[in-house]
Amino acid sequence: MAELNTGDGGGGKKGSKKVRSKKQNSKVDLTAMVDLAFLLITFFMLTTSLSKPQSMDLGLPDKDDDPSKNKDVKVDENRTMTLLLGDNNQMKMYMGLLATPKIAPKEMAYGKEGIRQELLKQRQAVVEYTGNKDKGLIVIIKPSKKASYKNLVDILDEMAIVDVPTYAIVNDYTPEESKLIGIPNAGGPAAPADASADAATPAP
Repeated sequence: MAELNTGDGGGGKKGSKKVRSKKQNSKVDLTAMVDLAFLLITFFMLTTSLSKPQSMDLGLPDKDDDPSKNKDVKVDENRTMTLLLGDNNQMKMYMGLLATPKIAPKEMAYGKEGIRQELLKQRQAVVEYTGNKDKGLIVIIKPSKKASYKNLVDILDEMAIVDVPTYAIVNDYTPEESKLIGIPNAGGPAAPADASADAATPAP
């Protein structure tokens, strides 16, 4: 900003005043810019830490190109729980073999008041039965072709929360299990979403 200084000029008529302008170097105050930069850095650091992707570790078997080498693994039916996931948040649970179950099939709800309590109860019962913590509960998860991904993820979360030592995802349904869940060929591939619409629309 320019300054106006008034004073005696030293010449000219006595008593007269001469106005001179004195130029100063312009200055830019960067304090606000520094504050804004720190705010932006803090904001991006927080949003980056909050948006970290969440993942779950899954133990998968080694890929074997020769299926004839695969051998059936025998497990104690007293340690085995089977979960059948149907449509509309439907879930059935039974222990042992379906033909001769240790616990008869029953409807289960998702969440801590449903399947979680049952998992905790059966995990403790299996450890008491085997007398060995290394031989704990085995859970077989069978999502049907009409089960939602959310239901499957919820069950996997329950496996992690309850700390189930051994579990597997299987889509092989027996006819009896398909009947129990109320879905014909429950383990088969799902029909395309627009298949029914295409079938209902007559050809031009």
